Order: sequence, then C-alpha cells, then structure tokens
Amino acid sequence: MKDFPNHLKRFLKYLEAEKNVSIHTLRNYKKDIEIFNSFIKDEFKGINLKNKDYNHSLIRQYLAFLQAKDYARKTIVRRLASLRSFFRYLCREGYFKKNPAEYVATPKLKKQLPKFLYQDEIRRLFEGEFKEDILGLRDKAILELIYSTGMRISEVVNIEISDIDFIGEVVVVLGKGRKERLLPIGSYALAALNNYLEERKKLLKKQSLTKRKNEALFLNCRGDKISTRGVCGIVAKYLKKICTQKGISTHTLRHTFATHMLNAGADLRTVQELLGHVSLSTTQIYTHITTQRLKSVYDKTHPRA
Repeated sequence: MKDFPNHLKRFLKYLEAEKNVSIHTLRNYKKDIEIFNSFIKDEFKGINLKNKDYNHSLIRQYLAFLQAKDYARKTIVRRLASLRSFFRYLCREGYFKKNPAEYVATPKLKKQLPKFLYQDEIRRLFEGEFKEDILGLRDKAILELIYSTGMRISEVVNIEISDIDFIGEVVVVLGKGRKERLLPIGSYALAALNNYLEERKKLLKKQSLTKRKNEALFLNCRGDKISTRGVCGIVAKYLKKICTQKGISTHTLRHTFATHMLNAGADLRTVQELLGHVSLSTTQIYTHITTQRLKSVYDKTHPRA
C-alpha cells in the first residue's frame, strides 16, 4: 500500500481525536495493522499491489495465514475488526472506494462465561490478613473499591482523590472512550479508602514537593501513581489466597460485582450502566451465570427435579 506509514499515522490520530480511544486501544490498532502490512510485504514481494487488489479474497488469505500461525480465534477476530476500521477510514478519506474487509465473515467465538467468586469466598477475601501499613491498607482499599463499584483495573489506576465525593458516596470514573460515569461506593469501600488515605498523607509528607502534589488516589511504595500491572499483581495475589478455581483473572472481582448485583435483583440496564458497557448484549452474558445458579439451586432443592 502506497504511503502506508502516513495512512496509519493519520488513522491513529483520527481514533485519538475523534473516537477518544485509550492509549492501550491505539497500541492494539497500530500493532494489528502493522502485522497485516508485514504479511502483504512478505506474501507479495516485488509486486506493487494497487487499491483494487485489496479485496475480500486478500483479507481471507490474511485470516488463513493467522490461523496457520495458530493465533487464538479472539486475536484473529480483533485483527479483522482493526482492518475493517482502518479501511473504513481510508474509504472515508477517498483513498479506497470499497472496504475490502467489510463483508468478510467474522470467525465465531466460543462463548466463555466469566468466572466469579461466591459469597463465602468474598467474605474470606475481605476477612483475610492485610498488613496494617500503607501498602496493606492500599491493597484492601483497591479490592473493596473494585467489588463495590465493578470498575475496570485501568479505571482504578486513573482515579484521583478529587474524583471521590465522600459525602455523596460516589466516584467519577473515566471509562473506555473517555466516557465519564458516576458510581456509588459502598460503606465498606469508603471505610477502607479513609483508612488508606490517612496513611497516604503520612507517606507523602516524607516525599519531595513534586510527589506531595500527586493527585492519583493509589500510589506505589515510592509515592508515584500505581501502574496497571501493579494493580493486577495486587488483585491476583489476594485472589490466589482464597480461590482455587481455574480461569480466575484480575477481572474476576468486576465479574463478581455484576453477578452478585443480578442475583440480588438488580435489573440488567442498571448493571450495564454501572459497568460502562456500550451494548446491553455485553452485559447479558452475566444473566447466563445467574440462570445457571438458579438451575443448580433448583436441581438441589426441588423434590422432582
């Protein structure tokens, strides 16, 4: 493709400016499209492909190449979606007349129900041992906040102290696409946050003036804003202590929040809004979990099940 680097650069700027996508999403788009371009270069060495050569057959060849390389189906689906967006942008800008990826069938994904914790596991999680120092109090506050609000790990990382209204018991969260939403915070999470903030003040008193002005809510041991990897490590460490299920991930607390809300009678639209899902169909996967639970209870308790 002629002038590929500039096309990609402009596309990424478009995503950032007009679509408000996150840095993580931009990185994925860039990687996906660059891999496609590398495939074209390797597969058609010495051949100058014209715009008309970019058709659905070429995209299918690329998908076959990814399958032959044993890429996960989820990765292949994402890379096809990235190409669709890229070519849609090029059509909009007049570089292409048709989107070659538009009518290529998306490989079907096997639906996997998200793992969640049971009530007794949640109880053991929060009744477990947490050190009484700033790191232990921080860890507990992070876990309580995720379970209380259902927010994503990336959202936890970016919270600032000013985002929390302790009187109104709510937090402002900047989600995917930089969309704001207001989430209620439970009493246990608020108590954990207050305990942590007292120690946070003591930590920053010992730091440089620059670090004292740090508004990030959660800090690492050096007084800097905690990283996504740092929060993931904290969540994983404590979940391993109380849960032996396979497939437990750093998103398990978020899944648990949604499942417990629905089990307790919350409506699907409310849970969708709290989770920050654009589509209700994304939230509906949790109804399968709650339905399975109902069936399990029915089978155990009904005399003629």
